[in-house]
Amino acid sequence: MDDFSTLCDAIEEAYEFMLAYAGQGLSGDETNPSSARVREYLQQTAQALSGLTDACATAVKQERLEHSETYQSFLDVLDRDTRSSLAAVQIVLAQPRLSSQLIDNLNASIHLRALLTDLFLIDEILKLRHIPPKSAALGVILGDENQ
Repeated sequence: MDDFSTLCDAIEEAYEFMLAYAGQGLSGDETNPSSARVREYLQQTAQALSGLTDACATAVKQERLEHSETYQSFLDVLDRDTRSSLAAVQIVLAQPRLSSQLIDNLNASIHLRALLTDLFLIDEILKLRHIPPKSAALGVILGDENQ
C-alpha cells in the first residue's frame, strides 16, 4: 500500500498547489517562481499517474481483499480515469505558458475530479482494512475479548 499511498499523496499535493495557483490570476510567465513550480507539479502528477493503476492493483492483492471481481471492475474504472487525467495533464504540459486560467480549467476537468474521487474511495477502503471494527475494539476496552 505504501507505493499506492505515495502516488496518491503526490497527486493530491499537486492538486492542492494547482488550486492555489489557479486563484492567483497569473499569466503563466515562466520567470514567475509559481509558474515554474506548477509545471514541476504537473510533471510529478504525470509520473504518478503512469504507475497508479498498477500500484493500486498491488495494494489490493497485498490486502487480500475479498470479491476480487468487484475490485477488478473498479481497477478498470481507475485505469480509464487515470488515462483520461494523464491525457489532460499532458496537453496542459505541452503548452509554453501555464496561466492560472489554464490550470483552473484543468482543476475543473471532470477527468481529474473523477480520478481524485476514485483515489479518495479506494484509499479509504484500504485504510478501513487496518481499523478494527468498533464492536471488537469496544470489547477489548471493556475486557471482553470474545465480542
